[in-house]
Amino acid sequence: MEITAIVFIIFLIAIAAIAFFVLKRVVKMAIRAAIVVFILLIAIVGGISLWMFGASDKTSDNRPANVKKSR
Repeated sequence: MEITAIVFIIFLIAIAAIAFFVLKRVVKMAIRAAIVVFILLIAIVGGISLWMFGASDKTSDNRPANVKKSR
C-alpha cells in the first residue's frame, strides 16, 4: 500500500504543477497559489490515509489456531 500512496502523491503533484502552469497567465497569483495548495493538501491527506489505513490489511499474518482433536 505504500507504493499506492507514493504514486497517488506523485500523480497529484503532477496535476498541481500542470494546474500551476496552465493557470499562470489566466488567474492572479493568490488564486493560483490557493488552487495549488488545495491540490497538494489533497495529495498529502490522501497519501497519509492510504498509508495508514491500507497498512492495516494484514490478513496474511492471521494463522488459524491449532485445534487438538479429541479421541
